[in-house]
Amino acid sequence: MADYKLSPFAPEDFPILPPIKGFTMATAEAGIRYKGRTDLWVLRAEVGTTIAGVFTKNLCPGAPVDWSRKALNITTDGPSLVIVNSGTANVFGGQKSRDAVIETAEGAAKIFGLDAEAIQLASTGVIGVPLEASKLVDKFPEINKTLRADGWEDAARAIMTTDTHPKGATATAEIKGTKVTLNGIAKGSGMIAPDMGTMLAYIATDAAISKPALQDMLSELVETSFNSITVDSDTSTSDTLLLLASGQAENAMCKDANEPCLTGFKQALHSVMKDLALQIVKDGEGITKFVTIHISGAVSDASAKNIGLSIANSPLVKTAIAGQDANWGRIVMAVGKAGEPAERDKLSIWIGPHLLAERGEAAADYTEAQGAAYMKESEIDIRVDLGLGEGEAEVYTCDLTHGYIDINADYRS
Repeated sequence: MADYKLSPFAPEDFPILPPIKGFTMATAEAGIRYKGRTDLWVLRAEVGTTIAGVFTKNLCPGAPVDWSRKALNITTDGPSLVIVNSGTANVFGGQKSRDAVIETAEGAAKIFGLDAEAIQLASTGVIGVPLEASKLVDKFPEINKTLRADGWEDAARAIMTTDTHPKGATATAEIKGTKVTLNGIAKGSGMIAPDMGTMLAYIATDAAISKPALQDMLSELVETSFNSITVDSDTSTSDTLLLLASGQAENAMCKDANEPCLTGFKQALHSVMKDLALQIVKDGEGITKFVTIHISGAVSDASAKNIGLSIANSPLVKTAIAGQDANWGRIVMAVGKAGEPAERDKLSIWIGPHLLAERGEAAADYTEAQGAAYMKESEIDIRVDLGLGEGEAEVYTCDLTHGYIDINADYRS
C-alpha cells in the first residue's frame, strides 16, 4: 500500500474498545494486494445474535453486497460470521467475482461450522479485480485458532485501504436497568458519499434487541450519520454497514424501536455512528480542512439536506475552501443548482461567525479581511438560511486538494 500522508485530524491513539460478550475475532495477512500488513478480518458472533444492515444504493454493487443482502434475511440456528477483506473490492469481475463469494462462504462454513448462506461478506479496494478466494480460505484455519475478544484495533487496521489511520468508537447505555456496550469500527477515505465510500462500518453490542427493532434503528440513524457525509460525492459499489446484537447482556428484550426502553440505546448508537462517520470525513483523501454545513429555513428537512449536499459536493466550493478563499458566490451557486426551492433575495450566508451575504448581496458590515482570517482555520463552519420554512439539516465534508488528485490519479498503478 502507498505511504499516505497522515490526516491532520488523525487522533493520537486508537480508542480503547472493550471486549463485548458474544463476539470474538482475528485478522491475518492473506496477501491479496498489500505486502507486510493484515488484509483479512473475521468476526464470529455467538448463537442468538441478531443482525441488521444497510448497503450501497449504487446500481452496480459488488458481488459481496449481493450475497450479504440475501444473507441478512436468512435465519440460522448457529453462530454468525462476518468476513472482510481489503485489497480488492471484488466488484465487476463477472462470474469470477460471484464464484469467489461462494468459495469464500463455503470454505468458511467448513472451518467455522456454520451455515454458508448466512455469512456476511465484504470486500474493499480496487474495482475490476476478482478476489482470489483461496487466499482467504487458506487463512481460515489459522484465524479459527486465534479468535479472541479484544481485537478491535487490529480489525480496524485490517480493513483499511487509503485510510491513514484506523477508526473506532465505543459507548454504553442502559436498557431496563442493564448496562450494555457498543463498539464500532469503520474504514473509508475516498469514494465517500454513502447512500444506503468505499465505506465499511461494523457495530457490535451485547444488548438483547429484536431484529426488526435493530433494523429500524439502523435505517433511521444512518440518515443523520453516514448518509450525511461526503468526501467526493462518489457512492461506492461496496458500502456496507452492519449492526450485530449478541443479547449476552441479558437485558429484558426490546422488540420495538420506539419503545422507551431503547431511548438511551438509540442515543448511544447514534453517537457511535456519527463518531465513525465524522472520522471518515476527517480522513478524507488529501484533506486539510474539515467542513460542517448547516442549512436552515428550507421548506423541509429533506430539501435542506439536498441543498447542504449540493454545497458539500461542489468542486468549486471545496477548492475555494482548500485555497482559504471565503468565496460565498460559489455557495450561492450551489444552493441554486440543488433543484430545491430557494429564493436569492431571502438567502443569508455565514462562514464561521461572519455574516457574508443577505438579501441578494454582500452583508453591509462584512469585510474580505474577516473572511480571509477565518478561512485559515482547520475546521470551517458554513451556515445558510433560506428564509422559506422550518426545514434544517447538517452535513459534513472536507476540502478538495491536489493531494486528493495525487492519490486517485495512480491508485491502481
